[in-house]
Amino acid sequence: MRILLDTHIYLWWLQDNPKLSLQARASIESATEVYVSSASLWEAAIKISIGKLDADIEALAAHIVLSGFIELPVIAKHSVQLTRLPELHRDPFDRMLVAQAMCEPLRLLTADQQLVGYSELVDLV
Repeated sequence: MRILLDTHIYLWWLQDNPKLSLQARASIESATEVYVSSASLWEAAIKISIGKLDADIEALAAHIVLSGFIELPVIAKHSVQLTRLPELHRDPFDRMLVAQAMCEPLRLLTADQQLVGYSELVDLV
């Protein structure tokens, strides 16, 4: 299985946070490929700059590869898919992750209930 981590799932993985469910851990560990979107790093950078996240953006970027994950860049077809999504969720970063999951296709692991309505590719963990 190929999966894409929602931003909070990636952060919880790095922190070994107990909020990361056993189901999510098992999905990540058994996946054939695990992706982290460049949109997640963009989101983290913004949250760091406004004081909503205490993290080092360079470390977050480096840990993608160190964790054995693959960076997923935002490309034109992802932006096109974004315009096709209904307005179920207002967060632009979450919407981009859904668009990326639908285009590639990848299973999107998230704890955000609002994203489930977008696609069968969204896995609530």
